[in-house]
Parts: sequence; structure tokens; C-alpha cells
Amino acid sequence: MIEIERKFLVNSKDFKNVAQKNTRITQGFLNTDPQRTVRIRIKGQNAFITIKGISNVSGTSRYEWEKEIDIAEAEELLLLCKKGVIEKTRYEIVSEKHIYEVDEFHGENQGLIIAEIELQDEDEIFLKPDWLGAEVTGDTKYYNSQLSNTPYTTW
Repeated sequence: MIEIERKFLVNSKDFKNVAQKNTRITQGFLNTDPQRTVRIRIKGQNAFITIKGISNVSGTSRYEWEKEIDIAEAEELLLLCKKGVIEKTRYEIVSEKHIYEVDEFHGENQGLIIAEIELQDEDEIFLKPDWLGAEVTGDTKYYNSQLSNTPYTTW
């Protein structure tokens, strides 16, 4: 499946006032090669293994395969992951026909807040709330796989 998304920095915490839910996420990477990133994620009471391919030139689209796995298996696999496990809280905000997923990072990435929106096509028009900041789509330093290697607090 091809994932089409755009990423933005968040310029205020006003998004929390309109969030419908929030979930704690812990994730690690078995592989951070841009050709095939392999992620293990525990999201609330669910766990997943995800493989992502390389992004297109604009950084908006890439192949993504995901499968739900047993949470105990995910906990075991996290022990095999590379150094730099990501901890964050994800907030979901409905905006017209879209959902913004806003990640507030913790630990070594404390202070970073990124919003993502999934689209049907790269040119789709969508509402941009006031709390949305600069676009960082395609800037690989904001990929979670890169944040695990080079945390935000070290920039």
C-alpha cells in the first residue's frame, strides 16, 4: 500500500484543546536503512510491525506494509531494536474529512512536536489549523527512524 502524507512542525500546544484522543507510543527500529525501514511499535494496547520503503522525490509518498502482532512479541522485538527507542504521545484531531496525528515526543526528542496528515493524493487540498507550523515533508531528519539515531535534543 502506498502511504501519502505531509508533515509539519507544530507552533503551539493549542492542538490539545481540540484533540479527540491521545495514545502513548513506544517504538524501535530493527532496520533504519531508507530503502526498507522496519519498525516495531506498541500503541496503547496494540502492537505492530511495519515496513516502509523509500520515499518519492517530494517525500510525500512511500510504500508501507503493517501487521498487528501480539504485544508480548512486540516487547521481545523491542529488545532487539537499535539504540534509540522513540517515546511519544499521539494526539488525533479531526479536521474536516482528515485526521491530523500530532506526535509530542518525550525523552531524547523532548520539545519536538510534529503533525502528520494522510491524503488520498499528493495535491489534495486540506485545512491548515493555526497551530500548524512550517512544513517538513521530505526532510529526513524528522523521520522517526532518523530521530532514533540523531535525537532532537542533540541538534
